[in-house]
Amino acid sequence: MNGLFKLRENGTKVSTEIMAGLTTFFTMAYIIVVNPGILSQAGMEWGAVFLATIIASIIGTLIMGLVANVPYAQAPGMGLNAFFVYTVCFGLGFTWQQALSMVFICGLFNIVITVTKIRKYIIKAIPKSLQNAIGGGIGVFVAYIGFLNIDFVAFSGATVDESGAVVTSDIVPALATLNQPALWLFLIGLVLMIVLLVCNVKGAILIGMVVTTIIGIPMGVTTMADSVSFTEACAALPSTFGAIFTPAGLPSLFTDAAKLPLVLITIFAFSISDTFDTIGTFIGTGRRAGIFSEEDEKMMDKSSGFKSKMDKALFADATATSIGAIFGTSNTTTFVESASGIAAGGRTGLTSVVVAICFAISAFFATFVSAIPSAATAPALVVVGIMMTSSFKEIEWTDLSEAIPAFFAGLFMALCYSISYGIAFGFITYCIVKICKKKAKEIHPILWVATILFILNFILLAII
Repeated sequence: MNGLFKLRENGTKVSTEIMAGLTTFFTMAYIIVVNPGILSQAGMEWGAVFLATIIASIIGTLIMGLVANVPYAQAPGMGLNAFFVYTVCFGLGFTWQQALSMVFICGLFNIVITVTKIRKYIIKAIPKSLQNAIGGGIGVFVAYIGFLNIDFVAFSGATVDESGAVVTSDIVPALATLNQPALWLFLIGLVLMIVLLVCNVKGAILIGMVVTTIIGIPMGVTTMADSVSFTEACAALPSTFGAIFTPAGLPSLFTDAAKLPLVLITIFAFSISDTFDTIGTFIGTGRRAGIFSEEDEKMMDKSSGFKSKMDKALFADATATSIGAIFGTSNTTTFVESASGIAAGGRTGLTSVVVAICFAISAFFATFVSAIPSAATAPALVVVGIMMTSSFKEIEWTDLSEAIPAFFAGLFMALCYSISYGIAFGFITYCIVKICKKKAKEIHPILWVATILFILNFILLAII
């Protein structure tokens, strides 16, 4: 163990790494339930996505632990799965097979730009304020989806005449009438998770989901009627495994030339979101804990190949996305919940290996996992969103030249129900502000190209 993971060199021991791995797993295990619940809305089978989520998490986390030797766990990312369903499938009209194909290409793209160092240049091209706004905006979007999934926020305002015809259709959002058991269960779960998180209870989100699910039994919200067994999940896996290689997958993306710019923009949005999720987690937790030192980051900037830990970790993250798409899930990314394991003392890849083993064991509990109601998973989306908004604090809101692009990037994701549109408005307003301030030279060429592509996309959508 010491030779493989360099435990002594990193000032840790086996027992500490095991405890750190268990801590990380229990803080992120909610994804096993939440991810199938979100992706199944696009028409994918719940059982197939359940196993794809676990398999992608196992492979990605093992690569992170054994290749990069860092204590980070990987799984399908929150925000990215929402983008997959609500923006790409529902908003843009792509099928889930096409969306998976774009995730696969995104993974290959990320591998290429990681190997060639382009990923580093993309990260540096986008100002820190926009990076933070994108991270926080995804949090607002995720929390909003949590409220919508349980119909806590209702849309009303339409009136009808005596014949039933709609007279006015000014739809406005409003708080739902709290007369449904599911809504009360959601509130119970939300309060419970908030209390557990504030009290620093390990695995607060998972514990909250389990307790909420149990409370839902006498309320009639939690039932086993539609649960899926491990055997049924295995039988469903072929419906998503390799779907990207069928005629409905990769080949169908390039049959309509008019949609090609939209496809490229969507892949770019997947890549940007994935990149910021990952690099934000690495820098935010790794530097503070000493996992990625400043010397390691300098080595990443100057050296070629994969000599630094950061290079290896970015490569592990990129490969996991393509592997996950083959099995049938959205972008697999490095989870910020890994910070809980790092706080518990995790310093090497052994922590990641423990997390991967826990994911493998969880597959056999499909019957119980699939019975967890949306009233128990929706609070998890809300509190995860709250935690993701912490990056807003890094933005200088008193400086309008920084605040305006950050506002559009951060808030428009939820208002437009699209991560890519939030990024687009952030980029466009950033360029406008810089031009007005006569600082257009400060805009990186990569940012100019991305902004022009976004504008062209809006024009094409208007014409089509």
